[in-house]
Amino acid sequence: MTAFLIENIAPLMFGTLVIVLLLGYPVAFSLAAVGIGYAILGINLGLLTPALLQALPERLWGVMSNDTLLCVPFFTFMGLILERSGMAEDLLDTIGQVFGPVRGGIAYAVIFVGALLAATTGVVAASVISMGLISLPIMLRYGYDRRFASGVIAASGTLAQIIPPSLVLIIMADQLGRSVGDMYAGAFIPGITLAGLYALYSLGVCAVKPTWAPALPEEARTLREPSGAPGTRSLTVLAVLSAIAAVAFAKWYLSPETPTDETIVLAASFGTGVAFFSAVINHLLKFRLLSRLAERVTFVLIPPLALIFLVLGTIFLGIATPTEGGAMGATGALIMATARRRLSWRLLKQAMDTTAKLSTFVIFILIGARVFSLTFYGVNGHVWVEHLLSALPGGQLGFLIVVNLLIFVLAFFLDFFELSFIVIPLVGPVADKLGIDLIWFGVLLGVNMQTSFMHPPFGFALFYLRSVAPAKDYVDKLTKKVTAGVRTTQIYWGAVPFVIIQVIMVALVITFPQMVMVYKAKESTVNPNEIQIQLPPFESGSQPGASPSEQQQQEGADSDAKSLEEQFKTAPAPAPGK
Repeated sequence: MTAFLIENIAPLMFGTLVIVLLLGYPVAFSLAAVGIGYAILGINLGLLTPALLQALPERLWGVMSNDTLLCVPFFTFMGLILERSGMAEDLLDTIGQVFGPVRGGIAYAVIFVGALLAATTGVVAASVISMGLISLPIMLRYGYDRRFASGVIAASGTLAQIIPPSLVLIIMADQLGRSVGDMYAGAFIPGITLAGLYALYSLGVCAVKPTWAPALPEEARTLREPSGAPGTRSLTVLAVLSAIAAVAFAKWYLSPETPTDETIVLAASFGTGVAFFSAVINHLLKFRLLSRLAERVTFVLIPPLALIFLVLGTIFLGIATPTEGGAMGATGALIMATARRRLSWRLLKQAMDTTAKLSTFVIFILIGARVFSLTFYGVNGHVWVEHLLSALPGGQLGFLIVVNLLIFVLAFFLDFFELSFIVIPLVGPVADKLGIDLIWFGVLLGVNMQTSFMHPPFGFALFYLRSVAPAKDYVDKLTKKVTAGVRTTQIYWGAVPFVIIQVIMVALVITFPQMVMVYKAKESTVNPNEIQIQLPPFESGSQPGASPSEQQQQEGADSDAKSLEEQFKTAPAPAPGK
């Protein structure tokens, strides 16, 4: 029995953790308890020494002194302030009016606002609950299919999982030992692509099942021109004016030979500023050149876009670190809430309480994970995992398929925080040894973990939507008609197509890795074989007035310098790629 335990202690330790988690014990305490329990067992078996546990305080201090984790409370606080200050309500109402005349327009508005909220809040719960409270009653009022409406809202809310500033990307970067800024840059295109796939599916639903997603009726389109015409005409003119201003600014003021990220961001910011200034002048001087819809879209949409630039733009351009970007985002959220006259002590207290609870939750799980990993690495568990995964047939592709299947199955039972702290530290080193780029690997698993929010019946996004969706028949406030509630099975079936879309997105990231690899800077064009090292000529001899010992030291230094110069002259050129 003892020999069996010694040979198989690593898989037994991992299996015990899975069993304890399935029994329903808290993740943080389960990790720590299993780690300490097997440490004591390993000491009694002679596999470990008591000195191993002396490293535990240092590892815990490493958690508490990790600057990267400061992003978590900053971005959480920013998202909560924005969500509770009414930004989501204003966005959904305004964008819903823009897409209102189109069949399925509210669904497109939900997807668009979901992506925008993801880029500003980074919190799935806030996005799903906000859109569920605001959009679901409107969609039910105008005859949307309950399965389709539920799926669109839940899936759009989960975009906060992959579009920066996602909390899971912060944790993923920390666990893989990579830059948060690189992880954000790598995840941006896949996140936007996923939102586009949601919109494409909605377009297909509108074409195949037009009764599932009707357009808004005439009486519901309140933001119109004085003549009664749709208000989108002047909005289109304003958008064209903004684009012309951006192109002109880039061409005649910046005049770059080759567009760079900095010039593109500056030109887009200038064009957006022109649109905002035009709307302000039109409103103050009552020119009425712009419709109420154009004004409303400008005033509602541009502040969140400015906040996105303040946070993500400064991080991508290298102006600020992710922690500094999070601090600026939290400050910007407070300013926006103050400008909307919705900032109160009660709101501030609620946001700070929730932020403190979530940050404590993350830290405790990380502490438990460090205790578990200390023992797991002590019994060579990482070697067991490496041999298990690196011996899979198919090389990199076989490894990726197995790991993604593992994440997909575990996502039925664990949320993304637990998966990040338990699974990623085990598979990350193996991926690195197989030559897989860890930023690409992290984004790939981040897209996969997004399914943990949508898996029936345990998906958290489905729970969030269930908590705000009407379960029973109710009387609509506007039409005064009895409206049927939303059943739990309808929410589950509505989530299935979007889970399939998320799996398709995983396959796309594997097939087209360049979607993520754009985070890399341009490769150097310097040829290492043409590098020449030139040292300045050495002047031997002692300084006037130096003592005999100082003269001897000077002569020795001159001799070493000449020898070093000769070595540089005769050394071969480095091989390319080294």
